[in-house]
Amino acid sequence: MNLRTLGALGLSWVLLGTIIAGCESSSGTSAPAQSCAVAAPEALRTCVGAVNDARGACYSDNDAPCDASVFDASLAALESSITSSCADAEFKSLSVSALVGRLQNACISETQSIGSRTFGGPHGAVWADATGGQRSCLQASHDSVAILVDGVLGAANECLASDDCDLAALDATADAAADAAVSAVTAACPMLPNLIAVTPEIYVERAMHQVDCIVATSHADTAPLELDCGPSNVDMDPPRGEYEQIIVDGDKWGTLCSDGTDYAFQIRLAPDGKPLDRVIIALQGGGICFIEDDCGPRMESNPGLFNAQDDETQETGIGIMSNDPDENPFWDWTKVYLPYCNQDVFAGAGVTEEFESFDMPRYGAVNLRSAIQMVRDLIWKQMDEEGGDGFRPDEVVALFGGFSAGGYGALYNYHWLLDDLQWPRTTAFPDAGGALDNGTILSVRTVGLEFIPKWGALPNLPPYCFAGECAVGPVIYESHAPRLKAVPEQQMLILSNQQDDTQRRDAFFVNDIGELSAEAHWMNTLRQEYCDTKDLDGIHYYYSTEFGEGGFHVISIRPDFYEREVAGIALRDWMESAMSDPDNVPE
Repeated sequence: MNLRTLGALGLSWVLLGTIIAGCESSSGTSAPAQSCAVAAPEALRTCVGAVNDARGACYSDNDAPCDASVFDASLAALESSITSSCADAEFKSLSVSALVGRLQNACISETQSIGSRTFGGPHGAVWADATGGQRSCLQASHDSVAILVDGVLGAANECLASDDCDLAALDATADAAADAAVSAVTAACPMLPNLIAVTPEIYVERAMHQVDCIVATSHADTAPLELDCGPSNVDMDPPRGEYEQIIVDGDKWGTLCSDGTDYAFQIRLAPDGKPLDRVIIALQGGGICFIEDDCGPRMESNPGLFNAQDDETQETGIGIMSNDPDENPFWDWTKVYLPYCNQDVFAGAGVTEEFESFDMPRYGAVNLRSAIQMVRDLIWKQMDEEGGDGFRPDEVVALFGGFSAGGYGALYNYHWLLDDLQWPRTTAFPDAGGALDNGTILSVRTVGLEFIPKWGALPNLPPYCFAGECAVGPVIYESHAPRLKAVPEQQMLILSNQQDDTQRRDAFFVNDIGELSAEAHWMNTLRQEYCDTKDLDGIHYYYSTEFGEGGFHVISIRPDFYEREVAGIALRDWMESAMSDPDNVPE
C-alpha cells in the first residue's frame, strides 16, 4: 500500500466519513481487544486524534501553541492501553516502557509536524499575524487533515488486524479519502498557498506520508502494505564503518541530476559498537548557475557538477568528516555525504527549467530529502533489529551542514529535518554559505524573488519564511531563532573565514562601491550581520581570521582550519563543545 498516493480530485468533503467508514476487513472481524498487535496501533491512533484536536483548540481558544501539559491526559491514556495489553518483547524486542516511549513520541511529533506545517512552525508565526478570515482558513485545513489522518489510520489498522487484508480496497479508500480532503481544504482555504506556501494537494500529500510513518511506528509487522516510510521501505544494506555509494531509484523517489542520471550519495554507518543514531549529514558545494549562457558552458567544461555518481569523495575523510579519532571528535558517527548535481543550492523541488538549447532539471531539495529519508529508514531498521530500545527519532543527534553551495542548502532545508523528519536534536552548520545580501539590484535577495518560485522551491521553505528575502542567510537566522532551542541541540553554527573571495562572488559582491572595494563591502557586511544576529536564540558564529590572496573558502573540511585556534579555541573543539554542551557554546 502507498498511503500517500493521490488520485483524481473532485470528491466532496461530506463523503469522507462515509468513505472511511465503508472500509471493512474482508473477514469482518478483528483481533482480540487485548492483543498488543491491535492495542498499540489503536492507542497511537487515538492519541494522535486527541492531540491533533488539542493543538487546534489551543490556537482557536487561546491564540497560541499548546503548553506541553495539555497533552498529559492523552499520553497517559496511551500508556495505560499499552501496559494493560503488551508484554516485554511482544512488540519486536522492545520492553513495554520502550514501546510506550516510542508511541508517545510519535503522538507528539506527528501532530506537531501537522501543526507546524499549518500554523507557521511550532511557534505559530503565521497564526500570530493572521486575520480572522485567515485563521479560519488555517483552522479548517488543520481539522481536515486531522480527520483524514484519523480515518485512514483506522482503516489501515483494521486491515492489518484482519486475517485477509484487502490491499486494493485499502488503497482505494486511502486515495478517495485523500481526494476528499484536498477538495475540502481547497474549498475552505483557497488562500492556503499564500499563507504557508503549500497547495492543498501538497498539504494533504505530506499528511498522508505521515500516515505511512505512523503505521510503520505502531505495527511490528506491516506486511502486506508497501509503505513509503519505515523499516519495510529499506532496499540497501551498506556495511558498518565503510563508505558505500548508494544509487537512488529515481522512479521510486522522484530524484534526478541535471545531466539526466540517477542521484547517488555516500554513507558510512557508524563502526560496530558505536551508536547509529549519531549522524553527520554534509552537503557538497559547487557553485550555482541561473541562465543558459552560464549553465551551458559550465556543463561542457565541468560535467561533474551535474552528476552525483562520479563525485570524488575526498571531502568524506577530512576535517569534520574525518574518520580519525585523533583528528575528529565525530569520527565514529554515521556519516552521510550528499553530492550536488543540480546547481540550485539544494532548493529545486523537482521542476525542469527549459532553456533554448537544453533542459535543466532542478531537483536539489528532492534529492536531499529523499536520501535523508532513506538513511532514516535504514537506521530505524537496523536499530530495531539490534534489540534494546530500538529507534526513536527524537533521540537522534545530528549535525546537518554543507560547504559553499551546500551551506546555502543547509540554510534552506534545516527546518525540514526538525519538523518533517522530526529530528529535533539537529544542529545546522552552514560553512561558507552565509547567503549575504549586497543591497543592490543584483543580489541574493532579488535572485531569490525570481528563482524560489521558478524552481518550485516555495513549498520546501519554512512555512514561516518563504518570500524572496528568505533566500538571505541572516533573514533565515532571524526567522528560525524564535523556534530554536526547543531542545538544547536545536541551534545553528555559522562558519566562515572573514576573507573569502569565492563566497563573496557567489553572493554578487563583485563591484566596488565608491571608495569601498567589493572585498571590503563583503567583509563589512559579514561583520555587521554578525553584530545584528549574534544574540538571537540558538545562533552561534565561528569566524576564522586568515588573510591572504583571495582568502580561504570553507573551513570545516580544511584540517589546518579545523585544528587552528581562534580566540583560544580550535574549530574542532568549538563544534565538539556545541554538541556536548549546547547550552554553553563558547562565544
